Amino acid sequence: MLETLDNVRSLIWFLPEVAIVAGLLLVILWDLVARGRSRIIGLVVLTLAALATSGVLSGAYLATESVKPVLLFHGMLSFDAYAHLFRLLFAGVAAVVVVFAAPSSETGAGTRSRNGAGEFFALLLVVTLGLNLMVMSRNLLMIYLSLEMVSVISFVLAGFKIDDRKSSEGALKYVIFGGTASGIMLYGMSWLFGLARSLDLADIATRVSLDTAHEGRVPLAILVAVICVMAGFGYKISAAPFHMWAPDVYEGAPTSVTAFLSVGPKAAGFAVLVRFFQEALHATARFDGRLTPWAIIAGAVAMATMVVGNFTALHQSNVKRMLAYSSIAHAGYMLLGFCVFDIAGVSAIIFYVITYAFMNLGAFLVVSAVAERSGGNEDIDAYHGLGSRAPVLAASMAVFLFSLAGLPPFAGFVGKFYIFASLVNAGGHWNWILATVGVINSVVSLFYYARVVRAMYLTKATDTSPLAARTVWSAATLVLAVPTLLIGIYWAPIYDLVSTSLSR
Repeated sequence: MLETLDNVRSLIWFLPEVAIVAGLLLVILWDLVARGRSRIIGLVVLTLAALATSGVLSGAYLATESVKPVLLFHGMLSFDAYAHLFRLLFAGVAAVVVVFAAPSSETGAGTRSRNGAGEFFALLLVVTLGLNLMVMSRNLLMIYLSLEMVSVISFVLAGFKIDDRKSSEGALKYVIFGGTASGIMLYGMSWLFGLARSLDLADIATRVSLDTAHEGRVPLAILVAVICVMAGFGYKISAAPFHMWAPDVYEGAPTSVTAFLSVGPKAAGFAVLVRFFQEALHATARFDGRLTPWAIIAGAVAMATMVVGNFTALHQSNVKRMLAYSSIAHAGYMLLGFCVFDIAGVSAIIFYVITYAFMNLGAFLVVSAVAERSGGNEDIDAYHGLGSRAPVLAASMAVFLFSLAGLPPFAGFVGKFYIFASLVNAGGHWNWILATVGVINSVVSLFYYARVVRAMYLTKATDTSPLAARTVWSAATLVLAVPTLLIGIYWAPIYDLVSTSLSR
């Protein structure tokens, strides 16, 4: 039984979130009083400092074995290694987004973005705070409030280009789909509360276990309630059929926001999904030798998500939109690990999320760099001849795309290997079917990723002048490309860290 701390005693373990709140207040204050170029520099420094403090504290909690799991704020939040892993990841992802969302210092460039920089960085910190709360939540009310906190601010970020009709359209669709999914999820939560007479995940688990044991199967009321709750989680991870907002939002939003939405909220969605099924349902793949409804539903959603994402991406000419459908497909791969309902599957998901963060952030960073030097063109023809025009960007993009496709010796291959291995090791015809569909979809994905590589290296460009991206962006692509390659060669330390943390 974990120790439950009151509000005051909980604050000492809540320091990563306190750092983010302090950074948020300082960013708002600095944006009000500072002027000129020092204003932008100060905003970037303050935001990065808040994220670095949060990340370092989370990493220290994770590395210190003497720090034991406890329940914070009377059991509303869980302080454990599982949460620390994701808190550290969110700080890193947000820091990368800050680097390539910072307005250009070039004369005449990004005047509007410079004017809104304070609001952007403040909103980014609020979303990061919400992501931290999502992965720590062990109460239905906290899950809902933290998810809505992330969603509402994401709506604003998606429509941040206020003069762009695509951005406004995407943000509106995001709001509509988000509101619908939120309502369905809240309805399912109300059923669970009515059955258990509690919002605490542990109390719900007790009632679910008793009713399941009494009936010899999952009761219909619980099944319906959980399916409704999954609508909210499915929307957050852009799983089919709740994915329809993603392509338009990803295409219309600023590229830095798209990169963040494709990694941060998706990872948090998986984190809270796993915690909900583990702590509220004690979900397993089999019950009395038969597949449980959870395994069947999760597997069906995983296959649908992979197929929709990959086969729709084949027909996209806009690289940003193509990566949006690719992001949907990768949610399907991660769901394959979720279908196993054991520690190996969860370890595979977290490891995949880490590798996915490197390669997907890197890919969107290259898209942003190319679009900035191509008059905002995000179509594949902007990449013609990029191998000779911008060798560093092209080589980095090739690494990211091959990793996303799951080719060795890149990180994406290892991530998919552990996902498929968790299915195969669990055994059963259903898991073999899921693994087979996953492998086929990985092969399909290679076709649309290869189109971009072909454009960069095998297609001549009409404009042969060098494409000089910002120095900080070129450096950032290398910083992301190197671990994408190195993890594919030597991944043991990261996977061992994940596995060890989950067993604590």
